[in-house]
Amino acid sequence: MAQKTAKMYVCSECGNTVTIWAGKCPSCGAWGSLAVREAPRTPSSDRANSARVTNVVDVRSPERISSGIEEFDRVLGGGFVPGSVALLGGQPGIGKSTLLLQVSGYLARSGANVLYISGEESTSQVALRARRLNAVESGLDVIGDTDLSSALEYMPGHAFVVVDSVQAMRAEEAGWPGTPNQVRAVASRVLEEAKKHEIPVVLVGHITKEGRIAGPMLLEHMVDVVLSFSGEEYSPNRTLRASKNRFGSTDEMAVFEMTEAGLSPVRDMSGLFWNKAELSVPGVALTVAVEGNTPLVAEIQTLAAPTGFPYPRRTARGVDINKLHLFSAVVEKRCRIPSSSWDIYVNVTGGLNLQEPAADLALCAALASAVRDAPIASGSCFIGEVGLAGEIRPVTRFPLRLREAARNGFTQVYASSLQETRVSGVSREKDLRDIRVVAKSRIFEVLEEVMR
Repeated sequence: MAQKTAKMYVCSECGNTVTIWAGKCPSCGAWGSLAVREAPRTPSSDRANSARVTNVVDVRSPERISSGIEEFDRVLGGGFVPGSVALLGGQPGIGKSTLLLQVSGYLARSGANVLYISGEESTSQVALRARRLNAVESGLDVIGDTDLSSALEYMPGHAFVVVDSVQAMRAEEAGWPGTPNQVRAVASRVLEEAKKHEIPVVLVGHITKEGRIAGPMLLEHMVDVVLSFSGEEYSPNRTLRASKNRFGSTDEMAVFEMTEAGLSPVRDMSGLFWNKAELSVPGVALTVAVEGNTPLVAEIQTLAAPTGFPYPRRTARGVDINKLHLFSAVVEKRCRIPSSSWDIYVNVTGGLNLQEPAADLALCAALASAVRDAPIASGSCFIGEVGLAGEIRPVTRFPLRLREAARNGFTQVYASSLQETRVSGVSREKDLRDIRVVAKSRIFEVLEEVMR
């Protein structure tokens, strides 16, 4: 019996499927993105027989595969999951291929067979980089080809596969590599083979000038993990984050330093955002932020200058500008420190972006110190959320923040009075005996003590 087919129209941007063609996708609003696809109709009896029911009790949890880099494993949630597909995106030249080649070298050195599929470089070019990174191992196989079908024939027998990159590979006869249809076909084929052979695969993806991964948005929905590898041109530091992770948290962050020998993980990330200068300068306050499970000492710098205009200027980098407006009003109203005749500039050093409310107290202290031109007592750290009534509220993960403050040599931490009652037992720990938790309920009480 001939198989019946039905016309379906698929959006190349978001993957939405409709039965009637339209000039504009009803889901994402992209124009001219709907393309016809023939969808086979399978009889209901065949569909029923193709599905198998398995009790979850009988399903064995897979063992994760370590990348050999502790920071990388932490972002992944503990390592690579067999059969999973991760998408690593980043700017050209940021170090994506370098990072994955280092991981491939470690796995091959540990006895695993690794397959590195390069659609952008020849095998000799990949081998040249592998020698520079000390990643030349007998278990590392390299293929330099853009034909995905022929490259994936060598996939069985390997424990880890890298496809560099998804925009350079071709999975269908028609179409240029990098087109939405080709990118979608490449990802679909890689997913199918990864699940079939229970092999973890990492896809390398380039990003557009808007900062999103090139190709249809459906690509990010198809894969299991989406990793972002970023950095500034003037800095050797690279940041790895997960914007999607089906097997772990998306709050973790890892920092690497680019060297001549490759990427090396940065163990003490607090040193990236705080230079540990002992100078007491007005407008500088310190706090402890938490990225995932990693505490970071953050330095908030504030500069206040008299304005000659009726409307003072407010500029913020590293904190939300609306938060600067809000706490300028709180400090003026609740602490009697006027700031309406001052231009105020706020900067978080090291390029760190503070979003959590635990940095509110430090921002208020820096604002008040800058306007009064009075330095804050050295050795002080501020951890607390501030409300519109001027009250100091407790924050999460306080013991973790307190240990990081003690490790960096702070002598007193200003926090909420409600916070101190929750950690009275923590402050008696051996590594916290040299630090004092100053419990306050109102922000003006903190400012009166630190700016005497």
